[in-house]
Amino acid sequence: FNEKDDELADFIGDDGYFSTMFDFYETCYGKSEKGAYDSERYLTPEEYKHCIFRTQKRVGDLGMVSNIIENHDEPRGVSHYIQPEDLCLASKKLLGGVNFCLKGLPFLYQGQEIGMENTVFSSIEDVDDIGTLDEYKVGLDAGLSPKEALEAAGHFSRDNGRTPMQWSAGEQAGFTTGKPWLAVNPNYTRINVESQENDPDSVLNFYRKLTALRKDSRYQEALVYGTFVPYLEEEKNLIGYLRKTEAQTLLVLANFQKEGRMVKLPGETAKVLLNNLDSVKIENGIISMKPYQFVVLEV
Repeated sequence: FNEKDDELADFIGDDGYFSTMFDFYETCYGKSEKGAYDSERYLTPEEYKHCIFRTQKRVGDLGMVSNIIENHDEPRGVSHYIQPEDLCLASKKLLGGVNFCLKGLPFLYQGQEIGMENTVFSSIEDVDDIGTLDEYKVGLDAGLSPKEALEAAGHFSRDNGRTPMQWSAGEQAGFTTGKPWLAVNPNYTRINVESQENDPDSVLNFYRKLTALRKDSRYQEALVYGTFVPYLEEEKNLIGYLRKTEAQTLLVLANFQKEGRMVKLPGETAKVLLNNLDSVKIENGIISMKPYQFVVLEV
């Protein structure tokens, strides 16, 4: 987005050129002009919060923005917006929940709904993407070893988002009986649709719950069109915001860390609408959040 709000209005305002536009601020955040080898591989929870809050505040009621975690030109979001030591089932759901409940239009990319991760390139010969091949050369020219250059270029490779969809633990992840144009991610036996389909605690079924909540006529107005108001923004590793209409207030809370925490609520809790863990404790206006817990409350 250009820093001038009047120019933003030209694109997604009432008389804008488009109905919506994609937010790539967090996608570009931490990237270096020198190349992938000098770029920030993982965003911290605070950096991710800064990015999404910045966009939400700038857009306001101006128009409709489209929110993404990943697409065909990006690495897998869970491998970029979640630190490696924090990557788990709960944090994958947390990331999806935070993104899905923002004001705007959420976009889901194939494999995101089962928590697909970046693949591992054992050789530059495994790479098809011309951008990754170029970044590999940039790394070598900067003095990196072939292994280091491949790791750097591979982390940001567009091929991460282009490996075959992981349908099952069968041959070629159930994607084809032939040889796919890119190798299947080796973790397909652990991460696939078939294993998650009937698992109530799976990432897939959590995304289904998110979708159902957003389409629920009781909460749709607040989640789709309600105003965005940050909540306890200065709390480190806590992503909190309100989605409000005149008649309703929903609170979205995400404890983006490996430690539990106590969070003061802005009002009395009417109902817990969504929870990525099996339980939640609320007493005397305070919620006890477990590591990587994500909740949506009506307050």
